[in-house]
Amino acid sequence: MNYQEISKETIGYLYKSHQSIRKSEIDGQLIILAELYVSQLNGCAYCCSFHSNELRESGMAQNIIDQLPGWKHASVFDKRQKLVLQWAESITRMQPDLQELKSQLEVHFSEKELVDLTASISLMNALNRLRITLGDQH
Repeated sequence: MNYQEISKETIGYLYKSHQSIRKSEIDGQLIILAELYVSQLNGCAYCCSFHSNELRESGMAQNIIDQLPGWKHASVFDKRQKLVLQWAESITRMQPDLQELKSQLEVHFSEKELVDLTASISLMNALNRLRITLGDQH
């Protein structure tokens, strides 16, 4: 189903939000990293491919991208990246550690960065669900 065409205005606003987040003051690679990990957690094959390519194009080394599914046990991710990945997982799975983790993020990110990061993760969850449930499966 071409849901993007069927509901152009509504879906268009979602993509405009995505474009706005990409202009955020937060490091773009962190946003893409979160989007890829959310897509992996949700099992959105299209989005995994799309965001993996984006990370490569942004200069992230393939060996780092390859270790994303095992980030908790990898030494290639820095503190901010690990916090972003943990936040993405906690939001996607609605884990009970959200407030504790938010306090840790506030040490490393401005309020604006935290809002934009959280919006990005939330939006990616919505876009994954649209793609998985209504999108073409090829």
